[in-house]
Amino acid sequence: MFETVRRHPLKVLTHVAQDPFDAFTAFQEEFLSRFESKDPVRYPADPNWDAGMREAMGIAPDFARAEFATLWDEVIGELRERGMKVGPGSFHAWNDGDAGFVRAIWTLIRFMRPTTVVETGVAHGMTSRFILEGLERNGEGRLWSIDLPPINPVTRQEVGVAVATETLRRRWTYIAGTSRRRLPVLLDRLGQVDLFIHDSMHSGRNVAFEMETAWPRLRAGGAMVVDDIDLNPSFGRFVERHPEHPSFVCTAEPVTPDLRRFNQKGLFGIVLKAPLRLEH
Repeated sequence: MFETVRRHPLKVLTHVAQDPFDAFTAFQEEFLSRFESKDPVRYPADPNWDAGMREAMGIAPDFARAEFATLWDEVIGELRERGMKVGPGSFHAWNDGDAGFVRAIWTLIRFMRPTTVVETGVAHGMTSRFILEGLERNGEGRLWSIDLPPINPVTRQEVGVAVATETLRRRWTYIAGTSRRRLPVLLDRLGQVDLFIHDSMHSGRNVAFEMETAWPRLRAGGAMVVDDIDLNPSFGRFVERHPEHPSFVCTAEPVTPDLRRFNQKGLFGIVLKAPLRLEH
């Protein structure tokens, strides 16, 4: 953001004029993140995280695997046919959700059959698309997505473009703003959520805020998914404070090398809120 302010002061002023409180909050979070350590956290990733998650929740080993693989190929092909770049660095240097991250969420959506899903971070809306596709196949549920649109007007037009049909959009509420301001208000209004997904600003301060804010509203038997956990220690610290709830450090699972995130790490985390066994 600091570089954007220097290069495009008029665009920044326009953005501030549209919502000065969110703009100030974003600037503050960006500023404070500069004082955090930039050394990656070396979590012991579990290569068998998928089997562990399925066992903990009572999900069959082959449940939803084939349908995800088919849909993944279809969506990637569709977006490329529309001239969209997908994968690492495709959204103003940010990444679309990669295959492992999105597949974990797909499995949870299809098995849990959630009625209330909240995510932070949208970009092209790759993860949002799969959440909504899963809810549509379930025949129930809604998604609320919080994200502050980028200042760049061209990139701003690409927010959520992966969610292309009105059928999917009818289950979707997009909230433009920072999670610092918007998430507590949304959770107070919803009361309880079944699935929470963090994929917005990955500073340690923001990850800790979102996890601690969402956790009390997450129902027993629900799940929390956190992307890019290797960028700061907040996920590990949260897990240490809640040892009674199973957690998994997961590795990305690229279908093709060009769809893997550029840092070649791809760690994300899952926390399951006990009790775990769900009726299905």
